[in-house]
Amino acid sequence: MKAMIFAAGLGTRLKPLTDHMPKALVPVAGRPMLEHVILKLKEAGFTELVINIHHFGEQIIDFLKANQNFGLTIHISDERDRLLDTGGGIKKAATFFTGTEPFLVHNVDILSNADLKEVYDFHRKSQNLATLLVSPRKTSRYLLFDTDNRLQGWIHKDTLQTKPEGFVYEPGQYREYAFSGIHVISPELFHYMDGEAWKGKFPIMDFYLHTCRQLQLGGCIKEDLQLIDIGKPDTLARAEEFLKD
Repeated sequence: MKAMIFAAGLGTRLKPLTDHMPKALVPVAGRPMLEHVILKLKEAGFTELVINIHHFGEQIIDFLKANQNFGLTIHISDERDRLLDTGGGIKKAATFFTGTEPFLVHNVDILSNADLKEVYDFHRKSQNLATLLVSPRKTSRYLLFDTDNRLQGWIHKDTLQTKPEGFVYEPGQYREYAFSGIHVISPELFHYMDGEAWKGKFPIMDFYLHTCRQLQLGGCIKEDLQLIDIGKPDTLARAEEFLKD
């Protein structure tokens, strides 16, 4: 099984820690967050990984080499010349995901109790081109799904901004879930990334929301998902407690 880890981010919210190292190598409970994600994927049965790099990318390459790639096949998708955001990063890595085998995508700064093999198998049994792991976690931004768990739109509850363009939000009409930063994609999805909007740098969520009325993009709902985003210094201590629990 294949997976991709987003490790190219600048980590601006973790400054000054990221002034001299990539976000992916910031330690949590004595280990870089990248190591936590790699080992979780390995435990779930993933054997081939793609890791994108940008900020202090050479440190990630050296870290992987020093650890013999943790016994896995690991490819580097090099974005050191230009950071491509999540959508552009996935598209750049498309050559690693030829054929029909789906691949899981995981943000490097997410820790969770998700069963990644279960999410992957859920996608394989569905007809989805992409399956997003979501939960009823309280947030200000929600993905909106119909009764068949098909993605229909997005809303920012504080500003009432909605996507895609022209989408009308009506309370109670959709199921509202928070995205986990974990999703599974079938390579067929790349066929729909040919437009001008999907060249170079773009967020994958913009692509999902722009195409969700035409393509089958679904949700894998985990009601009891426990998740922590290690995006800020004050969450590092909480992350250590999360790992202990």
